[in-house]
Amino acid sequence: MLQWLDQIDKSWLLALNGLHHPVLDFIMYWASDKFIWIPLYALLIWQIIRKYKKKSWIVLIGIIVLITLSDQVSYFFKNYLMRPRPTHSEEIGHLVHIVNGYRGGSYGYFSGHASSSFAAAVFSILMLQLKWRLQAFLLLFWAVLVSYSRIYLAVHYPFDVLTGAVFGSLLAWALSRLCVHFMKKQKDAC
Repeated sequence: MLQWLDQIDKSWLLALNGLHHPVLDFIMYWASDKFIWIPLYALLIWQIIRKYKKKSWIVLIGIIVLITLSDQVSYFFKNYLMRPRPTHSEEIGHLVHIVNGYRGGSYGYFSGHASSSFAAAVFSILMLQLKWRLQAFLLLFWAVLVSYSRIYLAVHYPFDVLTGAVFGSLLAWALSRLCVHFMKKQKDAC
């Protein structure tokens, strides 16, 4: 069963990574860069401060905990399971399209980029209680774009990304509930 899933993962990776084009190379390379998204992060922080005012520190600490947990759990699994990234795979490493020489670290299960981007998107949607469906859609589109870029760049298999997206979403849901609970406790104490 696991061998069958592994073969599906590899064939999907090769199909998705094989859709390369110079314009997509540029877009996907930069979509994976954390620093290019700083204006988005700043906008989300501004919206949180605007919505929660004096209690925004609770939500901002929640975001710090969320991203730290997302990143560190992903890092733990990468080093514990030691599944080579596609770019480091002896079986398919020579078949993948590599952009700008970027190969990522040695191990890839599961994707920290997918986990963190879905965690941030889902947490923001839940905490900001977005009234505009377009804004929620754009946040989810951003998370999908970042996640797909990892497959496109051949540094993660599709199941690495799927696992990261599910983990990040569940973690965001749990921490959003914890933040809401803590804010209610603060309100009751006043």
